[in-house]
Amino acid sequence: MGVEMELLDDFDEYLEHLCGALGHADRNAGLMDYCRGLMLPIERKSVEPLAAHTDPLHVRSKHQSLHHFVADSDWSDKAVLGRIRDWVIPALGIEDGCYWIVDDSGHPKYGKHSVGVAHQYCGNLGKTANCQVAVSLSLASERGSVPIAYQLYLPKEWAEDAKRRSKTGVPAAITFATKPQIALAQVQAAISAGVLPGVVLADAAYGDDTAFRDGITALGLPYVVGIRPATTVWAPGVEPLPPKTWSGRGAQPTLLRRGPGHEPIAVKELAMSLSPDQYANVTWRDGTNAALTSRFACLRVRPAHQSRLATTVRPEEWLLIEWPAGDEEPAGYWLATAPSDATLDQLVFVAKMRWRIERDYRELKQEFGLSHYEGRNWRGFHHHATLCIAAYAFLTDHRLTHDDSKKNCTEPKTFALPPDYVPRGRPASATSRAEFHPDSPPRNRASHRQPASSMPLLRPVRQV
Repeated sequence: MGVEMELLDDFDEYLEHLCGALGHADRNAGLMDYCRGLMLPIERKSVEPLAAHTDPLHVRSKHQSLHHFVADSDWSDKAVLGRIRDWVIPALGIEDGCYWIVDDSGHPKYGKHSVGVAHQYCGNLGKTANCQVAVSLSLASERGSVPIAYQLYLPKEWAEDAKRRSKTGVPAAITFATKPQIALAQVQAAISAGVLPGVVLADAAYGDDTAFRDGITALGLPYVVGIRPATTVWAPGVEPLPPKTWSGRGAQPTLLRRGPGHEPIAVKELAMSLSPDQYANVTWRDGTNAALTSRFACLRVRPAHQSRLATTVRPEEWLLIEWPAGDEEPAGYWLATAPSDATLDQLVFVAKMRWRIERDYRELKQEFGLSHYEGRNWRGFHHHATLCIAAYAFLTDHRLTHDDSKKNCTEPKTFALPPDYVPRGRPASATSRAEFHPDSPPRNRASHRQPASSMPLLRPVRQV
């Protein structure tokens, strides 16, 4: 009973912390009730079921107030996400290793009227389908991870359709941007907010975008990003030819050239040309049932994208290759701007940190209703997602602060408010908790600001 009471007190303290970002006190009840509803073990977490379970005696009026709060009320998602970030950072322990994970999430959707819906690739389904797609940036450590930015991708046909934009409330400032461009803006915003710098991780949808990689480097951050098998690089010892000799007439040639023996190679072809002794088995973490181990190789290369228009060669980067034993061909490729003395096991460890976002999205969708919002407008989509992240972040913080990080790597049970819990301000029923006292003093939370120079960007693991 004491543990439950402490948990409920912490949750109320957390919600009050988030309410500080809403701007008006009359919005506080909406945030608190919505987040409490998201914590309940109910199958559907759209506005109507949340209203029915948070105030069953006044479902219609509660539905109207929750709908207004999430779909119409003008509060800032970025401000609330900033409060979420500040609350959970001390528990993550990012000063011992910080990672910024870029990803996107698909939300299958029927019809064509919900903001941003289009026939596009949906990662949730693993195929092209009618869906909405949102780009996110998550802050991660070895202990856990939480999204700190979340924005709907607006397809070009939507961005250029004034009628649909107006009908769904797309802000005038939102113009067409690719997913890598959205992600880069999220990274820039995190830097501006003073978040501790980390290694940027992303899959091939972002890693194959040269402008994205160049943008991350320009911001002073290292990256380990996936690339596709056909991506080309300059193999070790192979470089483009210098510019043509100037004839003395016209403009002096500046473009590097290709020729026999001076051509880039696809990373898949390069990987399959390596000798077996260039691969080694690496274990990067303990899985649910067994240690996760595979076969890897790494070598220094130079990216070759757009090298036909280049005047200088790109700096060397690491190419990391995964080729599981027994498979006919490699399973994954990454480019990394890690230091030249980085080890194979360090590169593998960092590349595989991206798995955390998969777990985050699974729980956000299955347990917190991330894809359950039924409204059609821009504001409601983002407000609902922000509140889902708020609920998930509290669960993450609770696990970590109660030394439950080991269980955090497996399938955890979702925290839910007790069935007899009465939200603050609601009339108590016969089964209410008479001993529930929400006004506990705030706990001390350590500052998350740490000098960037103290952060180890790569963490070692064992090589076998």
